[in-house]
Amino acid sequence: MGELAGFKKYTRQDESNIDVKKRISHYKEFTVPLKEEEIRKQGSRCMDCGIPFCHSGCPLGNLIPDFNDMVHKGEWKKASEILHSTNNFPEFTGRLCPAPCEQACVLGIIDHPVSIENIEKQIVERAFEEGWIIPQPPKERTNKQVVVVGSGPAGLAAAQQLNRAGHTVTVLEKDDAIGGLLRYGIPNFKLEKEIIDRRVRILEEEGIIFKINTNVGENYNVSNLNDFDAIVLCGGATVRRSLPVKGIESKGVVQAMDFLTQQTKSLFNKKYEGEVINAENKHVIVIGGGDTGSDCIGTSNRHGAKSVTNFEIMPKPPLARSDKTPWPFWPLQLKTSSSHEEGCDRNWLINTKEFISNANGELTGLKTVEVEWKITPGERPQLIEKPDSEKVWPCDLALLALGFTGPEKTLADQLEIETDQRSNFKATYGEYQTNIPHIFTAGDMRRGQSLIVWAISEGREAARQVDIFLMGTSSLPTKGNGDLINA
Repeated sequence: MGELAGFKKYTRQDESNIDVKKRISHYKEFTVPLKEEEIRKQGSRCMDCGIPFCHSGCPLGNLIPDFNDMVHKGEWKKASEILHSTNNFPEFTGRLCPAPCEQACVLGIIDHPVSIENIEKQIVERAFEEGWIIPQPPKERTNKQVVVVGSGPAGLAAAQQLNRAGHTVTVLEKDDAIGGLLRYGIPNFKLEKEIIDRRVRILEEEGIIFKINTNVGENYNVSNLNDFDAIVLCGGATVRRSLPVKGIESKGVVQAMDFLTQQTKSLFNKKYEGEVINAENKHVIVIGGGDTGSDCIGTSNRHGAKSVTNFEIMPKPPLARSDKTPWPFWPLQLKTSSSHEEGCDRNWLINTKEFISNANGELTGLKTVEVEWKITPGERPQLIEKPDSEKVWPCDLALLALGFTGPEKTLADQLEIETDQRSNFKATYGEYQTNIPHIFTAGDMRRGQSLIVWAISEGREAARQVDIFLMGTSSLPTKGNGDLINA
């Protein structure tokens, strides 16, 4: 695989970014792709390691050394075929996946790992440019009807796989456009929406039926689902975490997903119910240090915020991989996103105690306290407040980026589906079948808040199980059970 000793000859080279001042003036993607010669060199760094541990880090089971080798050789069409054999939407994962495959790369033990995610993105974009990605409708139909509830990456992957098996597939989406979290939960500067639309057009031409503004259990009667031979629930984890502290009801305390959704809808003149949320000339505090928090930081900078501050309750991660997460596991390591680079004061071990408001109920500040974690073997970590460490921060807009606790429980109650203690829909991993035989579930709705690559993987695997349920057997591919536990 790759060039003999290419990993010694070439260093890792990533995409570059447009200058900060220029990129925060717009909401378009801002990466500068590598030239063909450069990306082929990156493919040649794949070192024919014998046992490709990168596979263990990829929930999709992507054939990474194989497509790297094709890129190295300049055989782009073959690389695209290999990549699409395991991943329905590499244009999404090539932009949004945190790349656990790279953290499991053998080369990463002694050097920077192979730039797998960037190679993946370059392959799929080349394939679209060349016209190699075309609709592939099934040659014949089974006369079986399947409905997929939710059009995020899990729902779209399940729909495409089931359609390939010959079933007639209808996808129901509660919002006004297809894509789930990809559509409005991910800023345009990370994923331009034409990237979604481009793929959806292909899915439509393959015969998949999409229905938007269709909220099952509200404006779409649950009993209508019985018209289908099988049901696949891919509604995601949508219940947001909040903070049980004084002043949470203040005007200016906003859930991150509401902020991001409204911003993206405004770019496309889409209707949004509720107050206009704008960070311009405001002191913004983002509570939560994950990807959604980072997206809020980037969006606030583009609005023209006066200041942007980020709070994280956990300790600052080390700069290098911790001994607690040795290779090939996902590392405990400091991550600095492009949004952080655009301007942000990051603070760790900070806990919010109170939202302070004026007589009109408008947010004016946040009261915090410094904390530390007491670790006792065999016991749950304890959060300890440091004495005399309270501080009041000026704040006009507080964005809560605290993640999700699980899916909405209403649909589970209406369909009489069993849930676990976190409200996730119960279905055994690898089977995806709920306690109602013809109802299946996949993605965040089943496993809880997770990665896009897991969503696509679960959608693919669930589709195969639905196909077996309907037909007794299936020719749809499966990755098997080779997942790394902590990938």
